[in-house]
Amino acid sequence: MDFFLMTLGDSIDKIFYNFDYAIFSFFGSIQCGFLTFVAKIFTAFGDEAFVIPMAALGFVLMFFKKTRKYGISLVFAIIIGTLITNVVVKPMVLRIRPYNTLQGDTAFWGWYTAAGKLSESDYSFPSGHTTAAFEIATALFLTFRSDGKKKICWVFPVIALCTMGSRVYLMVHYPTDVLCGLIVGTVAGVIAFFLMKLCVMLIEKVKFLNFIDDIDLAKVKFLNWTSGVGGAIVIVCIVCGIFLGSFIPSFFEGGDAKRCEYVGEYDCQNEAKVDDEKYPPIDGKEYCKIHWKQLQGVEE
Repeated sequence: MDFFLMTLGDSIDKIFYNFDYAIFSFFGSIQCGFLTFVAKIFTAFGDEAFVIPMAALGFVLMFFKKTRKYGISLVFAIIIGTLITNVVVKPMVLRIRPYNTLQGDTAFWGWYTAAGKLSESDYSFPSGHTTAAFEIATALFLTFRSDGKKKICWVFPVIALCTMGSRVYLMVHYPTDVLCGLIVGTVAGVIAFFLMKLCVMLIEKVKFLNFIDDIDLAKVKFLNWTSGVGGAIVIVCIVCGIFLGSFIPSFFEGGDAKRCEYVGEYDCQNEAKVDDEKYPPIDGKEYCKIHWKQLQGVEE
C-alpha cells in the first residue's frame, strides 16, 4: 500500500513534467527583486499564520447578525478546505516538493535560490496556501455578491490568483499543485456558501441567537463597533493586523532556515521541525515532518 501511495506522487511528476517545467521556466525568466518581494506579500495570504486567525475572526463574526453570513462562510470554507487538503489528499498523494525532486537541475536550483530558497515541512500536492486563499476568496466573493456588493467582491479572487502564482514563482510548489489547490479551495468555498445559507435560515427559524440579536448594540459601548462604517473599518484593521502578523515573520524566512537532515534519494531541503515538541530530534538530528514520521514509523 505504501509503495502505491508513494508512486502516486511520482506518477504526477512524470505525467505533468513538461507542463510543470515550462511554467517554472516562465517564472524563472521574470524573476527580479521587486517581483520576489511581491510574491512574498501574496504568499502570506495562504499561510496558516493568516488562515487560523481568520477562522477565529470568522467565529466571532458569527455571533453578530450583520456579519453572521461572512463569519459562517469563512469558518466552513476553512474547515472544509483544510480537511480535504491536509487530511485526505496530501496523505494520499505524498508528492515531494519540487526543490527536492528537481534539486539536481541546475536551472531550477538557480530559480529556487534567486527566489529566496523558502521551504515547507510537508508534502506538495495540493498547495495548501492556494487552497486556503481560494476557499476564503470564494466564500467571501459569493457572500459579498449575494449582498449586492459586486465591486468589492472581485478583490478576493484577484488576491487568491496572486497567491497561487506566488507559490510557483517561489518554486515551493509545482504548477499542478496550485491548480489542484484552486479547485479544492473553490469547491470548499462554494460548499461553505450554501451551508451558510442553510445555517442562517435555521438560526432565524429556531431563533437560536435572538438573545444576542435583540441587544441594542448602540447602547453597549464595547459592541457598538459592530454597526455601520465603524464596524467595517475595525474589521478591516483586524484583517490587516492578521496579515502583517503573517507576512512580517515570513518575509525573513528563506535560505537561512534550518533544513531537514535527511539524506537519501535526495538531500532534503524541507524546513526542519526545530523546537517542536511533537517532532523532537532523533539521535540529535532535526528532521522535517515527513522524514520524522518515516524514521519513527508513523503512518500518514
